[in-house]
Amino acid sequence: MKTAVSLPDDLFRAAEIAARRLNVSRSRLYAAALSHYLDRRQAVAVTERLNKTYAGRPAKVDSALHRAQIRSLEKDSW
Repeated sequence: MKTAVSLPDDLFRAAEIAARRLNVSRSRLYAAALSHYLDRRQAVAVTERLNKTYAGRPAKVDSALHRAQIRSLEKDSW
């Protein structure tokens, strides 16, 4: 799909240089950059939702697991 976007001149020039250096079309560069940005935003959104979900819950470790962790640390020669 074709679309028109406005970019600051310096960003446009940097993208032109990057596209030439990477030997890809401007469209391919913009599509890859937008795809990367959206993937990262989705990952951030998932992390934000998890943080919100778990923020209200106390962090509890099973007591048996905690004892096992402590015992394993005692054996290690830090």
